[in-house]
Amino acid sequence: MPGKRITDHQVHKYKQHRNKLSQAASAAKAGISERSARRIEDAQSLPSQRPARNWRTREDPLSSVWDSEVVPLLQADARLNAVTLLEELQRRYPGRWDTSVLRTLQRRIRLWRSKFGCEREVYFAQEHPPGRQGLSDFTVADDLNVEIDGAVFAHRLYQFALAYSGWRHVTVIDSGESFMALSTGLQAALWALGGVPEEHRTDSLSAAFNNLAEQEALTQRYADLCSHYGLRATRCNPGQSNENGSIESRNNSLKTALDQALRLRGSRSFDARSDYETFVDTIVQRMNARAAKFLVTERAMLKPLPVRRTAEFEEIPARVSKYAVFTLKGVLYSVPSQLIGHRLMVRQYAQHVECWLGGQCVLKLPRARPAQGQRVGRAIDYRHLVGALKRKPGAFARWVLRDAAFPRAVYRQTWERLAAQRPEREACKTMVGLLVLAADGHEAQLAQELEQLIELDQLPDLNALTQLLAPPKGDVPQVVVTLPTLAVYDDLFEVAL
Repeated sequence: MPGKRITDHQVHKYKQHRNKLSQAASAAKAGISERSARRIEDAQSLPSQRPARNWRTREDPLSSVWDSEVVPLLQADARLNAVTLLEELQRRYPGRWDTSVLRTLQRRIRLWRSKFGCEREVYFAQEHPPGRQGLSDFTVADDLNVEIDGAVFAHRLYQFALAYSGWRHVTVIDSGESFMALSTGLQAALWALGGVPEEHRTDSLSAAFNNLAEQEALTQRYADLCSHYGLRATRCNPGQSNENGSIESRNNSLKTALDQALRLRGSRSFDARSDYETFVDTIVQRMNARAAKFLVTERAMLKPLPVRRTAEFEEIPARVSKYAVFTLKGVLYSVPSQLIGHRLMVRQYAQHVECWLGGQCVLKLPRARPAQGQRVGRAIDYRHLVGALKRKPGAFARWVLRDAAFPRAVYRQTWERLAAQRPEREACKTMVGLLVLAADGHEAQLAQELEQLIELDQLPDLNALTQLLAPPKGDVPQVVVTLPTLAVYDDLFEVAL
């Protein structure tokens, strides 16, 4: 190969094979060409014993411009590449050089940069003692194309990993990189691990660090969280993801493992979110099995957990309006009418909200978020309001929250057909009656009946559906109880004697 010198070892190997093989075969085994083999046989010395070559095998095409024009351009800006410089030389000297000189120019530039170029960034491999560092990061998992109950599930994965052993814990997050998501995922990981590392490292999360401050500062909530577990909080420099490489590389391996497992599963659709979370936990446990040996060593170096977890919720006061709703973080929630006028203390968790009144939890609701393109989200449970609608069915037609109250799409379709083909008053009474049936525990069965009626192009008959869904009446058998006489007990007493 050009620029690669034949070594003394190759010469010895060639001569060793030449005693038994042809010149071509011996050259091939020694890794040299036949032409070099012929020169070796004619030579009287080894390559190391010959003087260094000080002449060129061909004329240097860049000799007239390299020192005078190319080098000054590189000194002015070392990032200029060979293509740019060749095009500049062609403009200055039309017709003198063609593209065949490009490779020569590239090699000369590379050699020049190795001697006179600017300093390049150096990466320093780090040693990670056991029990010293745990790392956290969020990664977007939309590329997995997971579906929950037929709908695309846009989500992130929060991952906590130990730098020494590689043990990891993953939490599915369907919100942004908020403090609640960080707190929930971190605490779940620490309690699953059974110990606390010395340091917790993240990137520049706005939920953990005040990035607008002139000096690095923790947010108060994150500082309290780290203080509760005795963690020392650190972060990498903004834009330097390589400084957090122990977790960045694991994000890629995690998503690759999940993608392969989904391919092997043959489907990316899950009936419920809990099924997908169980699937993720299974894959993570398999990956942690590889780190079991190192985890034994690291667990012995971890600090003990505190007596209890710290708060994994955010308390926000909210007043229930006369419409039996309250607003929390851009989402409208419905509540039973008994809570109208009360001021609730709402605890917002990562996946649910709790309504507290007078020190008691009076209501627990799944957490909702505004849909894409929606300014205010709506989480309206028809079961909270169906009693009031039963007393005022006429209000259903122009109810502002009507579309958000339908439990399933088939109920909305049924209302649209009723509103188009029946008088408004009758349509409202029928629809409210259907919602009453659904609230009585027949939501799924009634939905099936409504789908069949839509296929048959028929409108629902409330009385017929009520009778159909009514529990069967069982015949109560008539039981006749015959009381024995007291004399029978006297006979039993005599037998016992």
